[in-house]
Amino acid sequence: MPLVEELLDRSAMDLVRLVRRREVSPVEVVETHIARIEAVNPALNAVIAERYEQAREEARAAERTLMRDPEADRPLLGLPFTAKEYIMAEGMPLSAGVWSRRAVRAERDATTVQRLRAAGAILVGITNVPEGGLWMETYNDVYGRTVNPWSMEHTAGGSSGGDGAIVAAGGVPFALGADVGGSIRIPAAFCGTAGHKPTGRLVPNTGFWPPAGDGELSGYLVCGPLTRRTEDLMPILRVLAGPDGQDRVVRPWTLGRPEEIDLREVTVYPVESNGFVRVGEDNRQALRAAAEALRGRGARVRTLDAPRMKRAFAIWAAMMATGGGPSYAEVLGNGRSISPARELLRLALGRSHHTLPALLVAGLEELLDRLPSTVDHAVAEGHALRTELEELLGPRGVMLHPPYSRPAPRHYRAMLTPLDFVCTGLFNVLELPSTVVPLGFSGRGLPLSVQVIARRGHDHLTIAVAGALEQELGGWQRAQPSWRLPDRYVGPCSPLHGRA
Repeated sequence: MPLVEELLDRSAMDLVRLVRRREVSPVEVVETHIARIEAVNPALNAVIAERYEQAREEARAAERTLMRDPEADRPLLGLPFTAKEYIMAEGMPLSAGVWSRRAVRAERDATTVQRLRAAGAILVGITNVPEGGLWMETYNDVYGRTVNPWSMEHTAGGSSGGDGAIVAAGGVPFALGADVGGSIRIPAAFCGTAGHKPTGRLVPNTGFWPPAGDGELSGYLVCGPLTRRTEDLMPILRVLAGPDGQDRVVRPWTLGRPEEIDLREVTVYPVESNGFVRVGEDNRQALRAAAEALRGRGARVRTLDAPRMKRAFAIWAAMMATGGGPSYAEVLGNGRSISPARELLRLALGRSHHTLPALLVAGLEELLDRLPSTVDHAVAEGHALRTELEELLGPRGVMLHPPYSRPAPRHYRAMLTPLDFVCTGLFNVLELPSTVVPLGFSGRGLPLSVQVIARRGHDHLTIAVAGALEQELGGWQRAQPSWRLPDRYVGPCSPLHGRA
């Protein structure tokens, strides 16, 4: 039987295999990970609500299932996981980091949570998020700040920052995130985990708050996994994917098999910058190393010319503004639209419970509403760019692109370059699948990553290429946070609030 500590370094699929072979029990897997969360969360403030007792009972039930039916079709049997706080889990918080929603609890499970639990996975906790969702750092007045497990002074990313931090630190083998502008991939890149943003309209958004509605926004927002290893991405995605009869935009895509991809048949297009974001040398070098590693495995490496990518932010902002769903000002007001200008003044006076990034995003949205002709042109450019890239990539082509301008910045520094998220956000509105894979560390000890993009419906291709890069250049390593968060980082609803 593996040592308990070894379980914290195993991939999710390794853990399932150990459970199936009776080399370890679901109870041992769950208890080991709960103990790890309790050890590292005071340093991270990543998990903001737990359900440990229910998880223990579900682990015992999983053991009974194995005794009764060893071949039970439950592909994630006994795996502990977390979900970000925007995703409904019955009885758990659903504030979205918005102060006026701090007492809200979910009345049911989201479709994604239902599916994971039906597959045998065990929810152990809910993780921290930015206020309202549209920011690349995880902090709010409800729970406080989540920090990077590799450095307390650096951000964990957002909006799935709590998920990224706790997976990186070994607290769970996988987490359920969601991505509308990089919210899976930026935390994965900053914290050093694998992360996959699925093809748009592949995974139901039923049970997500704020709701995406039935418009185009439901194709841009998509739930997906953050994991230790790339081999875990597709098995989890298969559980999540497919229509649920409620989310009307979801399509029945057929998922391919990553193991059937022959890299000698793959064409790789490295793009060091989209032409809009200034990408630093650390991330450029990581991308070059990735391209050379794939060349060494037999892939063809070619250049890509797509000048429309220079309009990445205009395209993302316009397509989001016309995508439907509630306005961001309504999200921040829990259904009643706030005045961003008034709240900015209150914030300056120390009288607002909103965060500066959230108010700036709400203000930008109001501005775009007043520029319809500019928005319409950018939307048309986005549709043209999607067609152009899909025709270029074809069924066996991938783009390599930095997931961000640089490794994880220090807290608040993202405010100085607030549009750098379009390194990832562009591919949300294009609805293309994208996988982030860790590639080692910068000279300052912060994770480096690259994202792999393909045409719609080719999630297996991005995951396969990411898997090859993981083998060649690094992959996940367990972070060992050893500090204790200062009280100023902890919000009143965090489990760390009021500690001795």
